[in-house]
This record gives sequence, C-alpha cells and structure tokens, in this order.
Amino acid sequence: METLNTIPTPNPYVPKTQLLKSPLFHSKFKPLLHKSNPKRTLLISITCKLQLPKKDKNVSKKIILSEVPPPPLAEDGGEKEEPPRDGGKKGVLSLVKKLPRKVLTVLSNLQLAIGEMFAIAALMALGTAIDQGEAPDYYFRKYPEDNPVLGFFTWRWILTLGFDHMFSSPVFLALLALLGTSLMACTYTTQIPLVKVARRWKFLYSVAAIRKQEFSDTLLKASIRDLGLILMGSGYEVYVKGPALYAFKGLAGRFAPIGVHIAMLLIMAGGTLSATGSFRGSVTVPQGLNFVIGDVMGASGFLSTPTEAFNTEVHVNRFYMDFYDSGEVSQFHTDLSLFDIDGKEVMRKTISVNDPLRYGGITMYQTDWSFSALQVLKDDEGPFNLAMAPLQINGDKKLFGTFLPVADADSPNVKGISMLARDLQSIVLYDKEGKFAGVRRPNSKLPIDIDGTRVVIVDAIGSTGLNLKTDPGVPVVYAGFGALMLTTCISYLSHSQIWALQDGTTVVIGGKTNRAKAVFPDEMDRLLDRVPELVESSTSKQYGG
Repeated sequence: METLNTIPTPNPYVPKTQLLKSPLFHSKFKPLLHKSNPKRTLLISITCKLQLPKKDKNVSKKIILSEVPPPPLAEDGGEKEEPPRDGGKKGVLSLVKKLPRKVLTVLSNLQLAIGEMFAIAALMALGTAIDQGEAPDYYFRKYPEDNPVLGFFTWRWILTLGFDHMFSSPVFLALLALLGTSLMACTYTTQIPLVKVARRWKFLYSVAAIRKQEFSDTLLKASIRDLGLILMGSGYEVYVKGPALYAFKGLAGRFAPIGVHIAMLLIMAGGTLSATGSFRGSVTVPQGLNFVIGDVMGASGFLSTPTEAFNTEVHVNRFYMDFYDSGEVSQFHTDLSLFDIDGKEVMRKTISVNDPLRYGGITMYQTDWSFSALQVLKDDEGPFNLAMAPLQINGDKKLFGTFLPVADADSPNVKGISMLARDLQSIVLYDKEGKFAGVRRPNSKLPIDIDGTRVVIVDAIGSTGLNLKTDPGVPVVYAGFGALMLTTCISYLSHSQIWALQDGTTVVIGGKTNRAKAVFPDEMDRLLDRVPELVESSTSKQYGG
C-alpha cells in the first residue's frame, strides 16, 4: 500500500487521503501540491489511463480529491439504484427476473387487500344467513328453482359453491389464502424495508439538510456531547461520529405493522385449521346410559384426523337441574365418567352450562336437556318406565307427555291416565276423561287415586344434551388475537429521530417523528433547555486549536 502525503489541515474530522496501488493504473504520476492559505480547499489533480478490453477505446478519467466534507446523506438512507449492466437491453431472462417483483407489487396493493377483506366479510355474512351443515333436501325445499331468492339464487348456487359449509368451502379458503399472500407481500416489499431504513445510523453533515427537518433549532454556545447525554437520559439511543450526532427512540413502533400482519396471518391460519381440521357432534343421552365419543363425532374438513381419545366411552352418572324460586330452570348439571378402551375410569367431572369437560383435545359442553322417562308404580306394581314424548307448543317452553293405560291394552278404545310435565320437578295428572286429577312431585312417594287406580310417581329420568368438538385452531387464533392487541398498542409508540452537527461552538439540531407531531416540538424545546451553555474558558480549551 502506498500512502500519499497530504498537507496537515486544522480540521480534525477530515481523514488523510490514501490511494491504493492497482494494476489498473499503468502511468506514474506526481501530484502537484500548491501551498495556499489553510482555509482554502486543497485540490489534487490526477490523470491516469485505464486498461480496458481491446474493443473499447482508452478512457481518461480525472479524479479530484477535496478537503470539503462529503455531501449529506439522503434522508431515507437508501442508495441509488445502479443502471443495468447490460445497457438496458430487455430479454427473456430479464423479464423472468422482473416478474416476481411485479407480482409482489400487485399483491401488496392496498386497494386489492381492502377488496379481499370486503369479499371475505360478504361471504361470512352470507354464511350466517344460510343455514350451515344441513342435508341437501333442506336446501331443495328452502331455495327452490321455481322461486329463487333475489330472482337468481337457488340451491344450485349453495351446493355447487359449497355455501352449505361456507367456512370450509373452496371459495372462502381461496380468498383467505389470497389475503394472506397480500399481507406477506406487503410485509416483504414495504414494512421490512422501512424497518431496515429506520435501523440505519444516518448521520447528516449538512446544516441545510438538518434545517429541512420538521423541527430545527440552533444552540450558539453548546457541545454536541452534552446534547447526547441529555438525549440518552430521555430514552434516546445516541450515536456520535466526529461532529455529527444521530439519536432515535421508539424503534419498536416501526416493527408494529409487521407484528399486525403476523397476527392477522395467525388468526386466518387458526380459523382455516378450525374449519378444515376439527370434529363436531351432538348427542342426547338418558341418565344411566353410555356412548362412545367417536360414534357421535363427524369430521368438518379434509384436515380432520381422529385421535386415541375418540375410543373413550362416556357414562352419564346423573343429570339434574337447579331451579329459581319462581320454578324456572336456572342451570343444568351432568355427572360424567370417562373410561378408556380397557374400561378404566380416566376422568370424572360434573359439567354445567359454561363449565365444559376437556379431555384429549375434546371439549364437551352442556347445551340442552330433555325428559327421557317417568318411573311410576301402578297399584303397587312396577316400577314401570313410561317414555316421555316432546309435545309441540308455541314459544320456547318445553312440554313432555306420557300415557298410562288402565284398561285392556288390546282394546280398540284404550283409556288411561295422561301425565304432562314441563320439567323434572312436578307431574300433572289427568283422568280417563281428560279432567285434571292432581300434581305430584317425583320421589315424594305420595300416591294419587285416579278412577280407582293408585299411582305413585317414583322418579323422573332426564336426558342430557351434549355438544362435543375438537378445534385445533383455537390456540392459534388466541395467539393471533393476543399478538394483535399487543402490536396495536406498540404501533402507537412514536419513532422520533434527531440529528445534530457541531460547527465551532454552535450546534445545529433537527428532528422529526412519525406520530405525536404536535407534541414533538414541545418535547424538543424542553430537552434543549437542559443543554448547558459553554463558558469562554471551556470553549477555548476545547476548540482553541
């Protein structure tokens, strides 16, 4: 390495100039050094010849080394794109290389993403309006071709496009995939480059560039070191290089949009997994009977995979209800026991509404109840289990009924005692003529005589209504919503940047922020008021040469 001697300069921030010996330089040169006033610019002229391929002519280049500081950096910290080396020629290869960038640009378009979200919202609303998971005959009757909804919408639209299972239909999943791709493209093409630019240390060496910022001020007798200490005490990350200072805080706010995109992707991925990889089923089981989980569960999508827990047998030990003082039902309870394939009890729990049982990824909810049977004694004979049938009534009230024959059951005109119940706590009895005979509570052991027949209500046997499901997407959705709330709060953090340049005893300060623009000038004024003023003795000691 050969070092070119330079004339000493009073400016300590301008490095000495060095030239590297290169095989490209074939001419020997002697720099002409001109003595001049130290305040003038030192110019060194070098003329050399570059060895190029034979097909190109010799090109003469003139390099000027100057003592003047380099021009200020661009505010965005980016570098200018170099022109293509092939002279701008367009070929098949160049088009192929540019195609992914063009596709990413289209996918990251904001208007396209908004349109995708509106389309998904419209399909979700349509899925709410159309009953999901019904048999084809149901849609044949409700959406017939001879009376289409809105003049064109019939069962063919629903069954062809899969709108009977909207949230796992190909159209809905394709729109979710397209929106997810748009979010990833926006993150890759816009958000990540913005974060990279924000993380760069961007020193400005031009007073004009600093004064162009949203906020600018000048301290006549101050030190850039003192300013840096004040900024560090206020939570800024401070970097100093020679006479220049760069400080920032709130960089996490720049990462928030990326976090929001990731959270939305998690929510969509979890929802898709729930729609295509879960099992669902419902069953009504009388007290004392069993069922196998796998027998009542149905797959909801092509990703649904059964587990070992599907072989578990569930036994309903007891079903009972709580009542208000007015007689209305307040809560349902079901005592359940779970047995593995070897008949060993692996879990027991009494569930109720909003207190489900969870086992092996399967959740059992208490959702409904029914009246299974009425156990009675007839003339001290029995007990007999009379099946209770639901009766159709207006409103949401339930009504169940049964019949106890008191004559020859083979007779064409069988007469007997009718029994009605709205719940498990009281039974209303009617005689053979349909006249009211009385009310009895189960387990009261209080007999009642009706047309010479003595009846005792022994017990009311209820049935529990259970909903079972597996939903592997729930943890993913919860994680997505948690990340969305967190990153939304982080996005409110302001990313503030400050530049300063020492010019003798004068410090020029400039800054900008992406949020809280009205508060930023007041904050800067408070910080600058805390910067100490240099006294004459310390000034001469520091800058006195």
